Amino acid sequence: MKIRRLSAAVAVAASGALLFSACTSPAGNDDPAEGESTATSAAADGPCKADLGDITTADGEVKVSVEDEFLGYNTNTPETYSTYNSAVTDRIFGGFYYFGADGSICADEDYGTYEAISEDPLQVQYTLNDEAAWSDGTPITYADYLLDWAAQAITEDGKVTDDGSETPLFNHISGLTLGDYVPEGPQADSPDAKSFTYDYERVYADWKIQIGSAFPAHVVAEKAGVSTEELVTAIQDLDMDVLKKAAKFWNEGWLSQPGEVPDPAIAPVSGPYDFKADGWEAGQYITLEANDKYWGTPAATKELTFRFVAADAQIQALANGDLDVIQPNGPTVDTVTQLEQLGDAVTVDTNQNLTWEHLDFNFNSGIFSDSLEAREAFALCVPRQKIVDDLIKPIAPEAVMMNAREVFPFQDNYEATVSESYDGRYDEVDLEAAKEKFAAAGLKEGEKVRIGYAAPNPRRAAEVEAIKSSCDQVGFEIVDSAAPDFFDKDLPNGDYEVALFAWAGSGQIASGENIYSTTGQQNYGGYSDKTVDEAWKTLASTTDEAVHAEQTVIIEKQLWDTLFGIPLFAHPGVIASSSSLENVRNTAAQSGVLWNSEQWARAS
Repeated sequence: MKIRRLSAAVAVAASGALLFSACTSPAGNDDPAEGESTATSAAADGPCKADLGDITTADGEVKVSVEDEFLGYNTNTPETYSTYNSAVTDRIFGGFYYFGADGSICADEDYGTYEAISEDPLQVQYTLNDEAAWSDGTPITYADYLLDWAAQAITEDGKVTDDGSETPLFNHISGLTLGDYVPEGPQADSPDAKSFTYDYERVYADWKIQIGSAFPAHVVAEKAGVSTEELVTAIQDLDMDVLKKAAKFWNEGWLSQPGEVPDPAIAPVSGPYDFKADGWEAGQYITLEANDKYWGTPAATKELTFRFVAADAQIQALANGDLDVIQPNGPTVDTVTQLEQLGDAVTVDTNQNLTWEHLDFNFNSGIFSDSLEAREAFALCVPRQKIVDDLIKPIAPEAVMMNAREVFPFQDNYEATVSESYDGRYDEVDLEAAKEKFAAAGLKEGEKVRIGYAAPNPRRAAEVEAIKSSCDQVGFEIVDSAAPDFFDKDLPNGDYEVALFAWAGSGQIASGENIYSTTGQQNYGGYSDKTVDEAWKTLASTTDEAVHAEQTVIIEKQLWDTLFGIPLFAHPGVIASSSSLENVRNTAAQSGVLWNSEQWARAS
């Protein structure tokens, strides 16, 4: 490789997690009749997907709910990066790992394997399955992963750098982070190699999930007017004449217009499902069908349909048979009651998620931006315990008020982390102390505080109502600023004083750097603190668990002392499925109930 990085800064990681070994449990089957599924229900003995034995794809359809429209094949752009879009794309792309039911990482050895062949310096070797191929027959190779690296490494002026000011050539949600950690890119013997290595310039705590799936380099090469081999050379030589054309297609060529199924000529797949021709009706549904070119374990059911159904209509759709699986966003007490009323026709499961609710202050403008006392006044009047007691405990009795951001109440290290980082000062409402802080901040009676969130969301409306009932007594005037386009407009434009939403996690180690560091791409409120920045830099640059624990305490304490925002609770996860459907499993991870959807099958 001829690539060299010109400068470096602290990288921002988009995701992170601990790696655990794959877990399976055996299951045997009799030979099936033609068109009959061989999938059987098998209890998993760990967080990973159960081993269902030999599977033959059965005719039929499973219908599952998602709340928003599909956006595009390339789910790594800011325009497409959402849990709703990845619900679809995670079914069509294979990768080296997936998130298990408890948020741990499970290896997908159908796709390939990887291991650290050196720890100091860190060197990771990836080996693709010899049979791994795109649905158009093109083998998946090093070329695809070199393109994946380029999309997270090369600037618009042909450099490999991450100094916080460079503009990426590719519109990747992770920016230039991979080029910062691995400035020379993956190494291999040839463009069609099935094995390649990553040589890290410095250790990254979450290296085990750094590399997952990839996009087809041969398609991008064709659209750039070159061969795959020539694209590889162009990336290695930083040939911008070729790379600008490649990036233009990567950025724009895979975006979709509602209802237009991606052209298989430019959107081949590498997972157990593929797009069904004419299977997308805008605003209604998109259907996938089993990928008959897939070399791994086939899908249990031929068709998987994602219906775009709002949370408040999903239970009725399940009752009517219009849906087979639902996972309502922001479930309420009424949600569980209504599901229980459906009786034996459905199976209901609840858990605690690695998704958590929080209130974030706007540090770019407004009354909280430069006044700790104003933020303290608000924190002292937010009735966190009441919110948990009234809205969450009836669904998940074990739920507690959350007092950390990087550790969850149901995890083993939660109590130790909280005891060292937070003194409980905002656990109970203290209106008199809040009024003192309000006055000290120079605020005036009737000071408006817009709490923004994505509408409709009955539970968040109830949260804001509870906050208003308490905080208006202090002198604030709480305004419910819910909007359907909150994430598209109000949040990025800073049209709020407090943002109410949730972060979805999967056992991450260093992904919070993207939220709380000064240059973090998901630091929407503009928070900046040197202590927090340095702690993230230290944490992200080691695999030492003791250092992770130490720096997490520093981060949590500083976020409380400076009041970045206010954590509320871990989300209760509620799923429900038709009782005729097997292998539907709940999960704490951000991938949601769909995480093992290729295993869903009708009971025989």
